[in-house]
Amino acid sequence: MSLIQHVTQQEGIDREEALVDLFLPPVDRQLSRQEASGRRLSLESAISESAGFLGVSGKQVRRVISYDALKKPEVPVAGEEYGGLTPYKVSTSKRIAQVTATVLACWFASGIVFGFAALKPILIKEGVFRNLCTKEELDSNVEVCFDQDLRLNFFFSLASTTANVSALPVGTLLDRYGPRICFLLGSLFLTVGSVLMSLAFQIAEFDGYTIGNFFLALGGTFVFLPSFQIANAFPKYGGSIVALVTGAFDASAAVFLFYRLIYEATNRGFKPQTFFLVYLAVPVAIIIAQLTFLPNEAYKTAPQLEMKIYKAEDAMQDVHSSDDELPDDEMWRRRKHRSVRRRQRLSKLDELLGDQVARKMQEEKKEHKQEASGVWGALHNKSAKDQMLTPWFILLTLLTVLQMVRMNYFIATIREQYIYMLNSVELATKVNDFFDWALPLAGVISTPFLGALLDHVSTPNVLLVIVVVITAISIVGSIPALWAGYVNVILFVFLRPLYYSAMSDYATKVFGFATFGRVYGTIICFSGLVNLSQTGINALTKRTFDGNPTPVNAFLGIAAFLIGTALVTYVTVQVYRMRKKLDEDDAITITNTDAGSIMESLLEEDEPRSYGAIYSNRQSWEP
Repeated sequence: MSLIQHVTQQEGIDREEALVDLFLPPVDRQLSRQEASGRRLSLESAISESAGFLGVSGKQVRRVISYDALKKPEVPVAGEEYGGLTPYKVSTSKRIAQVTATVLACWFASGIVFGFAALKPILIKEGVFRNLCTKEELDSNVEVCFDQDLRLNFFFSLASTTANVSALPVGTLLDRYGPRICFLLGSLFLTVGSVLMSLAFQIAEFDGYTIGNFFLALGGTFVFLPSFQIANAFPKYGGSIVALVTGAFDASAAVFLFYRLIYEATNRGFKPQTFFLVYLAVPVAIIIAQLTFLPNEAYKTAPQLEMKIYKAEDAMQDVHSSDDELPDDEMWRRRKHRSVRRRQRLSKLDELLGDQVARKMQEEKKEHKQEASGVWGALHNKSAKDQMLTPWFILLTLLTVLQMVRMNYFIATIREQYIYMLNSVELATKVNDFFDWALPLAGVISTPFLGALLDHVSTPNVLLVIVVVITAISIVGSIPALWAGYVNVILFVFLRPLYYSAMSDYATKVFGFATFGRVYGTIICFSGLVNLSQTGINALTKRTFDGNPTPVNAFLGIAAFLIGTALVTYVTVQVYRMRKKLDEDDAITITNTDAGSIMESLLEEDEPRSYGAIYSNRQSWEP
């Protein structure tokens, strides 16, 4: 499973001052503020600070998520509006077609390598890597021999690692060159992977299985990551579109499942070499869609559209310096024409984002979510280096490494584990078949509920739920019974999307959007590289423990419980301290405000009653 596949937000608000700075001495706190003011890494922050549109608090900075972990973006000129396609300039029907095509592309291409559990029995039946078996193993007619099983599992672990590590270069290309190049490269890699896989099944001397699966994983990431940006085609429904894209990724694991059903229904007549040739239709369809009706550049983000609203609401945009050279009648006629066009733009923008009342309600919902999390702003606007030296980052990374290894190890070896535990190939096959269906379905079913959970439950409580489920899986997974196997699968398939969604949510709330590419990218890369240890773990299980998976599962489960407990405890304590400090600061602010109000009221007694006037915002030329 790739960590990047369950990023929950594409844009949001960072706190200008990290909550951890509240505990610094006044001088150090001021120095930290000055350092933070030099780290304005997105256009949205420059806009919000200079223009103050939509009433964003001075303690908040609006940002769009960036996956570029290499280059530090330059600070734009205040008020500058950079590229992107404005949604209302594209017809609604075309945008619907774009969203539909993107979701379908994700469904058929983004994460098919994670359906390995369904593909593995086919690979075994087709004798893939059977040449690695010893003469004794062949004479014993074992279903899968030792070296063959290790190589098959490496076939999957390399693809899983690729899906994670490739998110960094893909994200960099996406941020710098847009979605078009990513979709085309993704289609190219999917084509290469499919051709290599087909040739490997046709030519006995050609070992193209592993490298072919590598390209399928790489192509999946190139297709999936830019798909998130299509949510900006309908900003009001962006959250629902992101959920659809995420659900499509989870559903893509069923591609190999459906192929296995056809393979078995035709009594092995529909060979893998034929399947992968037929699968070439997917990258070809993506290329055709990209070259015909998919957008050539990303749609403008919500913060960009909000800036356009801010400009459209300014009636002085109707006034040009050249107006002074015109006769009065012509000047008023032109200004009225500009006003009509400006109001038309404003009306179209309101249709995209909602009117002022709807936007205000949306901002209030976001503030409620931030408050509910308890951790929002903990390390916002700190440097990536400072963030990665804290327990917030270290404990999260250690837990993620363990969980990724454990989850992908389970996906790769579920059948072998239950053959040993149930002492029955038939019963193990039942558990494996149930898992093949449950894995994609759980991802799709859980997506809307995960959003509600992360929005309304505090981060410490979400982490607690995760640790409880991890512990339950460790206990149930060690029980050698068929019912326990089914329960284990159910817990696993719901924990997987929950864990990865919660981790990306944790990263944006704790570390912020400004450093997301570097901080979360480091977690992705490190976890992906450690994931290659699956081959060694599998060898340890087979050689040292004679195929018994319980010792390895118990070790990973206990380690995850200890680190998870430490993370929950640390975060809970920090949330308590930060809330207490915020309450103290709020009390001081209220006291100072009351004193200021008394002074203002005393000064107002000496002012004439006619002081001040209310002016209309409407200009004389406006209709």
